[in-house]
Amino acid sequence: MLKIQLGDDDVVALEKVTAEITGRFSSIEDPELHRAAPVYAHELPRGLRTALVDFKLNEPSGVLVVSGLEVDDASLGDTPADWRNKPAPGATLSLDVPFLLIGCLLGEPIAWATQQDGRVMHDIFPIRAHEHGQIGWGSAQTLTWHTEDAFHPLRTDYLGLMCLRNPDEVETTFADIADVRLDEATRAVLAEERFRILPDESHRPQNQVEGVVEDPEVTELKARSAERVDSALRSPEPVAVLFGSLRDPYVRLDPYYMQGVQDENEQRALDEIGAALDGAMGGISLAPGDIVFIDNYRVVHGRKPFQARFDGTDRWLRRLNITRDLRKSRHARLSAGSRVIY
Repeated sequence: MLKIQLGDDDVVALEKVTAEITGRFSSIEDPELHRAAPVYAHELPRGLRTALVDFKLNEPSGVLVVSGLEVDDASLGDTPADWRNKPAPGATLSLDVPFLLIGCLLGEPIAWATQQDGRVMHDIFPIRAHEHGQIGWGSAQTLTWHTEDAFHPLRTDYLGLMCLRNPDEVETTFADIADVRLDEATRAVLAEERFRILPDESHRPQNQVEGVVEDPEVTELKARSAERVDSALRSPEPVAVLFGSLRDPYVRLDPYYMQGVQDENEQRALDEIGAALDGAMGGISLAPGDIVFIDNYRVVHGRKPFQARFDGTDRWLRRLNITRDLRKSRHARLSAGSRVIY
């Protein structure tokens, strides 16, 4: 795990750019802001830009933590009870902006039509109805480690999490495939396209918002997106768990949502890599203002359980999905500049 501690000059520079942006834009979801953000990102301190580019291109680690941003807890208001009826985003905008800009140094933020109503920046906090679920809004159960959106070919390259509030010091857990040792026979099985991964709960119809959509193209794409998820639930395509370089592979794995193990060799291989990842598992308790970027091709992540109070004081994170190549999803977006994948 790599760590960057922002100095006073870095924070001042970030605050200056943030003030200009918040003077122009009132929502982190404004498409015009998403078009402007990569340009503003060039104004971030050179040391910060250098570290993020190195993390992206040289892959010295699968986890990078940026610390030093200050959070005024009182100004945030209560941790919301549900993302569907969250109040206007003004309270978090001054923190969302630097998170977005730093993320743009790694690539382009993306959104899913099937997640949190197509928003680019997501909320992660406990929701009472999901208290015992395998979903980011859960709390009472361990969130089993996984690759983010492992079922989808357009899954994110990097997962970004920014902590707004974490009074119980809940740990985000992670393990890097680079720290895992497997025998050649196991690697060979895991590199074959023979494993099936189902869509997780956050993409499923029961967790969507029903709304009136006037644009016929949006209606068509939303229907196509829902059908893609439904198809993946009925008959998931077989994929490889290990891919890329044979000597230094990437990983795609979500044990809780995997099904249809065909034979004992597959099960043995999954058991082997599961045990190896368990042995390599580490964690970090994010403090307010901390940002962690997780390489979704190298690292599986999860969360330790905690007792949610549902009283407005619970853990609250903001989340970004970032792709290195926005163009590869062009067939699933309304326009070249759109960030929402249908």
